[in-house]
Amino acid sequence: MFATYLIGLREGLEATLVVSILVAFLVKSQRRDRLPQVWAGVGLAVALSVLFGWLIEYTSTSLLSRSEDRELFEAITSVAAVVFVTWMIFWMRRAARSIAGELRGKLTEALAVGSLAVAGMAFLAVVREGLETALIFYSAAQGAAGDSGPLLALIGGIATAVVLGVLLYASALRINLSKFFTWTGALLILVAAGILKYGVHDFQEAGVLPGLNDLAFDITGALDPSTWYAALLAGMFNVTPAPTVLETIAWVAYAVPVLLLFLRPARRRPAPTATTTTTVTERGADTGAEAEAASPPQRA
Repeated sequence: MFATYLIGLREGLEATLVVSILVAFLVKSQRRDRLPQVWAGVGLAVALSVLFGWLIEYTSTSLLSRSEDRELFEAITSVAAVVFVTWMIFWMRRAARSIAGELRGKLTEALAVGSLAVAGMAFLAVVREGLETALIFYSAAQGAAGDSGPLLALIGGIATAVVLGVLLYASALRINLSKFFTWTGALLILVAAGILKYGVHDFQEAGVLPGLNDLAFDITGALDPSTWYAALLAGMFNVTPAPTVLETIAWVAYAVPVLLLFLRPARRRPAPTATTTTTVTERGADTGAEAEAASPPQRA
Protein backbone atom coordinates (compact mmCIF):
# COMPACT_ATOMS: atom_id res chain seq x y z
CA MET A 1 0.00 0.00 0.00
CA PHE A 2 2.95 2.32 0.55
CA ALA A 3 3.65 2.25 -3.19
CA THR A 4 0.15 3.49 -4.05
CA TYR A 5 0.32 6.09 -1.26
CA LEU A 6 3.60 7.34 -2.73
CA ILE A 7 2.04 7.51 -6.20
CA GLY A 8 -0.88 9.56 -4.88
CA LEU A 9 1.42 11.84 -2.88
CA ARG A 10 3.87 12.50 -5.70
CA GLU A 11 1.36 12.96 -8.52
CA GLY A 12 -1.08 14.78 -6.26
CA LEU A 13 1.52 17.29 -5.11
CA GLU A 14 2.58 18.00 -8.69
CA ALA A 15 -1.03 18.70 -9.66
CA THR A 16 -1.62 20.76 -6.51
CA LEU A 17 1.44 22.91 -7.19
CA VAL A 18 0.22 23.53 -10.74
CA VAL A 19 -3.19 24.64 -9.46
CA SER A 20 -1.54 26.81 -6.78
CA ILE A 21 0.53 28.60 -9.41
CA LEU A 22 -2.54 29.28 -11.55
CA VAL A 23 -4.63 30.52 -8.61
CA ALA A 24 -1.81 32.69 -7.25
CA PHE A 25 -1.30 34.29 -10.68
CA LEU A 26 -5.00 35.12 -11.05
CA VAL A 27 -5.18 36.56 -7.54
CA LYS A 28 -2.09 38.73 -8.13
CA SER A 29 -3.45 39.88 -11.48
CA GLN A 30 -6.77 40.93 -9.92
CA ARG A 31 -8.59 38.37 -12.07
CA ARG A 32 -10.48 36.49 -9.38
CA ASP A 33 -13.46 36.40 -11.73
CA ARG A 34 -11.62 33.68 -13.69
CA LEU A 35 -11.12 31.39 -10.68
CA PRO A 36 -14.41 29.49 -11.31
CA GLN A 37 -13.16 28.58 -14.79
CA VAL A 38 -9.91 27.26 -13.32
CA TRP A 39 -11.79 25.10 -10.81
CA ALA A 40 -14.13 23.90 -13.57
CA GLY A 41 -11.14 22.78 -15.62
CA VAL A 42 -9.58 21.07 -12.62
CA GLY A 43 -12.85 19.31 -11.78
CA LEU A 44 -13.26 18.08 -15.35
CA ALA A 45 -9.69 16.77 -15.35
CA VAL A 46 -10.29 14.87 -12.10
CA ALA A 47 -13.55 13.40 -13.45
CA LEU A 48 -11.88 12.27 -16.68
CA SER A 49 -9.03 10.68 -14.71
CA VAL A 50 -11.46 8.72 -12.54
CA LEU A 51 -13.35 7.62 -15.66
CA PHE A 52 -10.10 6.51 -17.28
CA GLY A 53 -9.17 4.47 -14.20
CA TRP A 54 -12.60 2.85 -14.15
CA LEU A 55 -12.36 2.07 -17.87
CA ILE A 56 -9.02 0.30 -17.40
CA GLU A 57 -10.41 -1.77 -14.54
CA TYR A 58 -13.63 -2.55 -16.42
CA THR A 59 -11.69 -3.64 -19.49
CA SER A 60 -9.59 -6.03 -17.45
CA THR A 61 -12.38 -7.53 -15.35
CA SER A 62 -15.39 -7.47 -17.69
CA LEU A 63 -14.43 -7.10 -21.35
CA LEU A 64 -11.64 -9.67 -21.40
CA SER A 65 -12.98 -13.16 -20.76
CA ARG A 66 -9.87 -15.28 -21.31
CA SER A 67 -7.22 -15.30 -18.62
CA GLU A 68 -4.49 -15.08 -21.28
CA ASP A 69 -6.06 -11.88 -22.63
CA ARG A 70 -6.26 -10.37 -19.14
CA GLU A 71 -2.62 -11.24 -18.47
CA LEU A 72 -1.57 -9.65 -21.76
CA PHE A 73 -3.63 -6.51 -21.06
CA GLU A 74 -2.11 -6.18 -17.59
CA ALA A 75 1.38 -6.68 -19.04
CA ILE A 76 0.87 -3.94 -21.64
CA THR A 77 -0.50 -1.49 -19.06
CA SER A 78 2.45 -2.28 -16.79
CA VAL A 79 4.95 -1.41 -19.50
CA ALA A 80 3.01 1.76 -20.34
CA ALA A 81 3.00 2.74 -16.65
CA VAL A 82 6.78 2.28 -16.44
CA VAL A 83 7.24 4.50 -19.49
CA PHE A 84 5.03 7.22 -17.97
CA VAL A 85 6.75 7.02 -14.57
CA THR A 86 10.20 7.31 -16.12
CA TRP A 87 9.19 10.18 -18.39
CA MET A 88 7.43 12.02 -15.54
CA ILE A 89 10.37 11.74 -13.14
CA PHE A 90 12.97 13.00 -15.59
CA TRP A 91 10.64 15.66 -17.03
CA MET A 92 10.03 17.08 -13.57
CA ARG A 93 13.76 17.03 -12.86
CA ARG A 94 14.47 19.00 -16.03
CA ALA A 95 11.48 21.34 -16.28
CA ALA A 96 10.91 22.35 -12.66
CA ARG A 97 12.97 25.54 -13.11
CA SER A 98 10.73 26.90 -15.85
CA ILE A 99 7.32 25.34 -15.14
CA ALA A 100 5.97 28.28 -13.14
CA GLY A 101 6.90 30.83 -15.82
CA GLU A 102 5.49 28.67 -18.60
CA LEU A 103 2.18 28.23 -16.77
CA ARG A 104 1.89 31.97 -16.17
CA GLY A 105 2.60 32.66 -19.83
CA LYS A 106 -0.01 30.17 -21.03
CA LEU A 107 -2.57 31.50 -18.57
CA THR A 108 -1.95 35.07 -19.75
CA GLU A 109 -2.67 33.96 -23.31
CA ALA A 110 -5.79 32.10 -22.16
CA LEU A 111 -7.09 35.17 -20.31
CA ALA A 112 -6.86 37.14 -23.53
CA VAL A 113 -8.93 34.53 -25.37
CA GLY A 114 -11.75 34.00 -22.86
CA SER A 115 -13.21 31.91 -20.08
CA LEU A 116 -13.28 28.65 -22.07
CA ALA A 117 -9.59 29.01 -22.81
CA VAL A 118 -8.86 29.49 -19.10
CA ALA A 119 -10.85 26.36 -18.21
CA GLY A 120 -9.15 24.43 -21.00
CA MET A 121 -5.70 25.53 -19.89
CA ALA A 122 -6.38 24.43 -16.29
CA PHE A 123 -7.82 21.16 -17.57
CA LEU A 124 -4.76 20.37 -19.67
CA ALA A 125 -2.40 21.32 -16.84
CA VAL A 126 -4.01 18.82 -14.45
CA VAL A 127 -5.35 16.02 -16.64
CA ARG A 128 -1.88 14.70 -17.49
CA GLU A 129 -1.17 14.07 -13.83
CA GLY A 130 -4.58 12.46 -13.37
CA LEU A 131 -4.28 10.07 -16.31
CA GLU A 132 -0.77 9.10 -15.24
CA THR A 133 -1.99 8.46 -11.70
CA ALA A 134 -4.83 6.22 -12.91
CA LEU A 135 -2.57 4.14 -15.13
CA ILE A 136 0.27 3.82 -12.62
CA PHE A 137 -2.14 3.00 -9.80
CA TYR A 138 -3.78 0.23 -11.81
CA SER A 139 -0.39 -1.29 -12.62
CA ALA A 140 0.93 -0.97 -9.07
CA ALA A 141 -2.24 -2.43 -7.50
CA GLN A 142 -2.44 -5.53 -9.69
CA GLY A 143 -2.86 -8.65 -7.66
CA ALA A 144 -4.86 -6.85 -4.97
CA ALA A 145 -8.29 -7.58 -6.44
CA GLY A 146 -11.01 -7.23 -3.85
CA ASP A 147 -8.68 -5.38 -1.48
CA SER A 148 -9.62 -1.75 -0.88
CA GLY A 149 -6.28 -1.02 0.80
CA PRO A 150 -4.41 0.24 -2.29
CA LEU A 151 -7.28 2.55 -3.26
CA LEU A 152 -7.49 3.97 0.26
CA ALA A 153 -3.72 4.46 0.26
CA LEU A 154 -3.91 6.32 -3.06
CA ILE A 155 -6.69 8.57 -1.75
CA GLY A 156 -4.65 9.16 1.40
CA GLY A 157 -1.63 10.17 -0.66
CA ILE A 158 -3.68 12.59 -2.76
CA ALA A 159 -5.32 14.05 0.37
CA THR A 160 -1.88 14.56 1.95
CA ALA A 161 -0.70 16.29 -1.23
CA VAL A 162 -3.70 18.63 -1.21
CA VAL A 163 -3.08 19.56 2.43
CA LEU A 164 0.59 20.23 1.72
CA GLY A 165 -0.34 22.31 -1.32
CA VAL A 166 -2.80 24.43 0.64
CA LEU A 167 -0.24 25.02 3.40
CA LEU A 168 2.41 25.96 0.84
CA TYR A 169 0.00 28.36 -0.83
CA ALA A 170 -0.78 29.99 2.49
CA SER A 171 2.95 30.12 3.35
CA ALA A 172 2.16 28.17 6.51
CA LEU A 173 4.65 25.49 5.47
CA ARG A 174 7.95 25.45 3.65
CA ILE A 175 9.51 22.21 2.45
CA ASN A 176 12.51 21.57 0.27
CA LEU A 177 10.71 20.42 -2.87
CA SER A 178 14.01 19.64 -4.58
CA LYS A 179 14.81 16.99 -1.99
CA PHE A 180 11.21 15.84 -1.85
CA PHE A 181 11.06 15.16 -5.59
CA THR A 182 14.52 13.58 -5.53
CA TRP A 183 13.68 11.08 -2.78
CA THR A 184 10.21 10.29 -4.08
CA GLY A 185 11.60 10.01 -7.60
CA ALA A 186 14.17 7.44 -6.48
CA LEU A 187 11.50 5.44 -4.66
CA LEU A 188 9.19 5.60 -7.68
CA ILE A 189 11.98 4.23 -9.87
CA LEU A 190 12.11 1.17 -7.60
CA VAL A 191 8.31 0.94 -7.74
CA ALA A 192 8.49 1.15 -11.55
CA ALA A 193 11.10 -1.61 -11.60
CA GLY A 194 8.67 -3.78 -9.65
CA ILE A 195 5.86 -2.91 -12.07
CA LEU A 196 8.09 -3.87 -15.01
CA LYS A 197 8.94 -7.14 -13.29
CA TYR A 198 5.23 -7.81 -12.80
CA GLY A 199 4.63 -7.00 -16.47
CA VAL A 200 7.29 -9.50 -17.57
CA HIS A 201 5.62 -12.14 -15.40
CA ASP A 202 2.27 -11.36 -17.04
CA PHE A 203 3.84 -11.69 -20.49
CA GLN A 204 5.13 -15.09 -19.40
CA GLU A 205 1.70 -16.05 -18.06
CA ALA A 206 0.16 -15.03 -21.40
CA GLY A 207 2.65 -17.17 -23.30
CA VAL A 208 4.29 -14.20 -25.04
CA LEU A 209 7.62 -14.66 -23.24
CA PRO A 210 9.21 -17.99 -22.31
CA GLY A 211 10.75 -19.10 -19.02
CA LEU A 212 7.76 -19.05 -16.67
CA ASN A 213 9.21 -22.00 -14.73
CA ASP A 214 12.87 -20.96 -14.96
CA LEU A 215 13.61 -19.47 -11.55
CA ALA A 216 16.59 -17.18 -11.04
CA PHE A 217 16.70 -18.19 -7.36
CA ASP A 218 14.44 -19.40 -4.60
CA ILE A 219 14.92 -17.90 -1.13
CA THR A 220 11.49 -18.79 0.20
CA GLY A 221 13.14 -20.33 3.25
CA ALA A 222 14.82 -17.02 4.14
CA LEU A 223 12.04 -14.71 2.89
CA ASP A 224 8.80 -16.34 3.94
CA PRO A 225 6.00 -14.84 1.80
CA SER A 226 3.64 -15.00 4.79
CA THR A 227 5.74 -12.61 6.89
CA TRP A 228 4.96 -8.90 7.14
CA TYR A 229 8.33 -7.78 5.78
CA ALA A 230 8.02 -10.07 2.72
CA ALA A 231 4.55 -8.66 2.08
CA LEU A 232 5.96 -5.12 2.46
CA LEU A 233 8.74 -5.75 -0.08
CA ALA A 234 6.32 -7.40 -2.49
CA GLY A 235 3.77 -4.61 -2.13
CA MET A 236 6.27 -1.77 -2.50
CA PHE A 237 8.78 -3.01 -5.05
CA ASN A 238 7.43 -6.44 -6.14
CA VAL A 239 10.44 -8.16 -4.60
CA THR A 240 9.49 -11.84 -4.44
CA PRO A 241 11.45 -14.82 -3.06
CA ALA A 242 11.22 -16.92 -6.25
CA PRO A 243 11.35 -14.73 -9.39
CA THR A 244 11.97 -16.03 -12.88
CA VAL A 245 15.20 -15.33 -14.75
CA LEU A 246 13.54 -12.82 -17.10
CA GLU A 247 11.81 -11.01 -14.21
CA THR A 248 15.13 -10.58 -12.42
CA ILE A 249 16.92 -9.40 -15.56
CA ALA A 250 14.14 -6.86 -16.25
CA TRP A 251 14.21 -5.51 -12.66
CA VAL A 252 18.00 -5.05 -12.59
CA ALA A 253 18.26 -3.80 -16.18
CA TYR A 254 15.76 -1.03 -15.43
CA ALA A 255 16.45 -0.09 -11.81
CA VAL A 256 20.25 0.18 -11.88
CA PRO A 257 20.84 2.43 -14.93
CA VAL A 258 17.75 4.58 -14.36
CA LEU A 259 18.68 5.19 -10.71
CA LEU A 260 22.24 6.09 -11.68
CA LEU A 261 21.02 8.53 -14.34
CA PHE A 262 18.47 10.10 -12.02
CA LEU A 263 20.79 10.51 -9.01
CA ARG A 264 23.82 11.78 -10.87
CA PRO A 265 24.66 15.38 -9.96
CA ALA A 266 23.06 17.95 -12.22
CA ARG A 267 25.38 20.09 -14.28
CA ARG A 268 26.11 23.47 -12.79
CA ARG A 269 24.47 26.24 -14.77
CA PRO A 270 25.77 29.81 -14.88
CA ALA A 271 24.14 32.00 -12.27
CA PRO A 272 21.38 34.20 -13.80
CA THR A 273 22.15 37.86 -14.25
CA ALA A 274 20.28 40.59 -12.45
CA THR A 275 18.18 41.24 -15.54
CA THR A 276 16.93 37.66 -15.74
CA THR A 277 16.42 36.94 -12.05
CA THR A 278 12.78 37.03 -10.95
CA THR A 279 12.07 37.87 -7.34
CA VAL A 280 8.61 36.89 -6.19
CA THR A 281 7.51 38.88 -3.17
CA GLU A 282 4.03 40.09 -3.98
CA ARG A 283 2.17 37.32 -2.17
CA GLY A 284 2.83 34.53 0.26
CA ALA A 285 1.53 31.99 -2.24
CA ASP A 286 4.51 32.65 -4.48
CA THR A 287 7.10 32.31 -1.74
CA GLY A 288 5.55 29.00 -0.77
CA ALA A 289 4.25 26.84 -3.61
CA GLU A 290 5.29 28.84 -6.66
CA ALA A 291 8.81 29.79 -5.72
CA GLU A 292 9.62 26.27 -4.51
CA ALA A 293 8.09 24.75 -7.63
CA ALA A 294 10.38 26.87 -9.72
CA SER A 295 13.45 25.49 -7.94
CA PRO A 296 15.22 22.77 -9.95
CA PRO A 297 15.32 19.38 -8.22
CA GLN A 298 18.86 18.57 -7.23
CA ARG A 299 20.48 15.58 -5.72
CA ALA A 300 19.68 15.28 -2.03
